[in-house]
Amino acid sequence: MTSEEIKELNAARENLVKRRREMARQISEAPLPSVEMAEELTKILVAIEALDRALNEAGHPYMSQGVVEQLRADS
Repeated sequence: MTSEEIKELNAARENLVKRRREMARQISEAPLPSVEMAEELTKILVAIEALDRALNEAGHPYMSQGVVEQLRADS
């Protein structure tokens, strides 16, 4: 897998994480969340897991920018 493909997978993952946060916020604010909202959240979680597997299989497991910075600081 090329470095460009790795960047694209990471960008896709980050976008899904943003969507996951938005969905969680919507569910928490809804007086009675719908089943459809829960199903959409589940699909997002499955997609994030699939991207994590793809990145891991490519030898580039996902690490947040904060983790990367901490590892650099510890070195």
